[in-house]
Amino acid sequence: MASENQNTNVGREILRTLDKAKIQGYHFKTILIAGMGFFTDAYNLFSISTVARLLGRLYYYDPGLKSVGKLPPNVSAAVNAVALCGTLAGQLFFGWAGDKFGRQKAYGISLLLMIFTSIGSGLSFGASATGVMTTLCFFRFWLGFGIGGGYPLSATIMSEYSNKTTRGAFVGAVFAMQGFGILAACTVSIILSSVFDAAFHRPAFNVSPIRSTPPQADYVWRILFMVGAIPAAATYYYRNRLPETARYTILIAKNTKKAATDMEKVLGVHFETCHESEAAENSADSTEYGLFSREFARCHGSKLVGCAVAWFMLGVAFYSQNLFQSGVFSLVGWIPSARKMSALEEVFRIGRAQALIALVSTIPGYWVTVLLVDIIGRRLIQLQGFFFMTLCMLILTINHDEFMGQPCRTDSSKFCGGNHVAFIAVYALTFFFANFGPNATTFIIPAELFPARLRSTCHGISAASGRLGAIVGAFGFLYASQSQHEGRQSRGYPTGIGLRKSLFLLCTANCIGFIFTFFFVPETKGKSLEELGGEFEAKGENEDLRLMYCRGGEEKVLNIRL
Repeated sequence: MASENQNTNVGREILRTLDKAKIQGYHFKTILIAGMGFFTDAYNLFSISTVARLLGRLYYYDPGLKSVGKLPPNVSAAVNAVALCGTLAGQLFFGWAGDKFGRQKAYGISLLLMIFTSIGSGLSFGASATGVMTTLCFFRFWLGFGIGGGYPLSATIMSEYSNKTTRGAFVGAVFAMQGFGILAACTVSIILSSVFDAAFHRPAFNVSPIRSTPPQADYVWRILFMVGAIPAAATYYYRNRLPETARYTILIAKNTKKAATDMEKVLGVHFETCHESEAAENSADSTEYGLFSREFARCHGSKLVGCAVAWFMLGVAFYSQNLFQSGVFSLVGWIPSARKMSALEEVFRIGRAQALIALVSTIPGYWVTVLLVDIIGRRLIQLQGFFFMTLCMLILTINHDEFMGQPCRTDSSKFCGGNHVAFIAVYALTFFFANFGPNATTFIIPAELFPARLRSTCHGISAASGRLGAIVGAFGFLYASQSQHEGRQSRGYPTGIGLRKSLFLLCTANCIGFIFTFFFVPETKGKSLEELGGEFEAKGENEDLRLMYCRGGEEKVLNIRL
């Protein structure tokens, strides 16, 4: 009994030490390791948008149509959305695996999967366009599956290593690596297209349709995808040197001895442990409620609904903008008509335009969140983000004709007149407030709200809900944003409701996200993870911590070891 009490006190002391730890080197090491995984996620997920048009030129050019080759609607939707479907499945699976087998072990498996499928995507094979696209979709599905693991595992690992004062900034910094991943995808596509264009320069399509796409351009998208394996491989090496989180080891694995050994290396603090009762130490408590219990529904059900719905609505709006922003650039004339460019020049211009958006709005939005999230709180940032995204979309909707002008007489697929600079400025602001808002906080909050034994699972469910929203955006808005007038829509697509009405739907999605955040998402700033998860609370600096559980809607105290 003495050894059990001693190890119980050691477990409590470890968690107290983590909550109060000053910013140290291990914090930045953890940010780098977890963040590079997220960097890789973003690179692999968004790189497709820079080369989707190149794939159409390479594999779907029909000389009889006398127009630039484009991916058919079903192929375009599949290529864009298949990785999102894989990500959704991966978020659910790896969220569960992180709680079942450990955060670090599950994270390692997801990284290995990303390494091999990134290479596989670049090596997609086939004797026909259908064969190449089929194998590409196969590898991108499993790439997405691996990417899915990065969401719950990166967030959970970082939150469990952080102190309670700067935890939001640390988890936000991990997520902010997504911005650099997007920028890296754009940069690599710019470099590759420039190098290949210098070596195999071709005229524009309207000068020579066949010669405008050199066969060597096929290497551009393949190399772009395979480069994504490099940061994943580097992250895997350093991940193996990072111990399991103390909160998993103490609260789930029930092994205080191992947690003390691991945290002594990390924190540089010695914890006195007793080794005589290891079997008792590793025993799980039978009264802990599960995900599908009434106790969980009463204590955490509304919080999970709030996190999931807010992330779903954010996914609809944010990914609709991200995946199809090249189409917006074309409409306002920032990217010339495809007929006036060669295939490699088009890749260069799309990459450059998307890099500009990342630099001026996406990345600054992430890092403003990192700077302010522990000062003004997660909930307020999420609310103001949804509010200003709604406002920006409303401005674009109301002033659509003034901003866009009228269809050009020489090319009805483009708009002439209007104020395109103002349109792009307001459009860019939606990215800024998405990232200084719900795109960052929906990632942070689920990693803090729930008990340790269900933390990764609940984050995975919330993230999967967001990915479902992204799938709705990828499939639905690709068709919905097509022109209402027959003959003005993209080739192969039916008429839609138009860009203006599509923007209004995005506005509505943001508004719903605001409402669910307001009513169902609590503030987590400055509180320990165990307090937020209802696992224990502290009554004073020198008093013991007590484990909590919820039954019948009321929190009760249990005398259970940590």
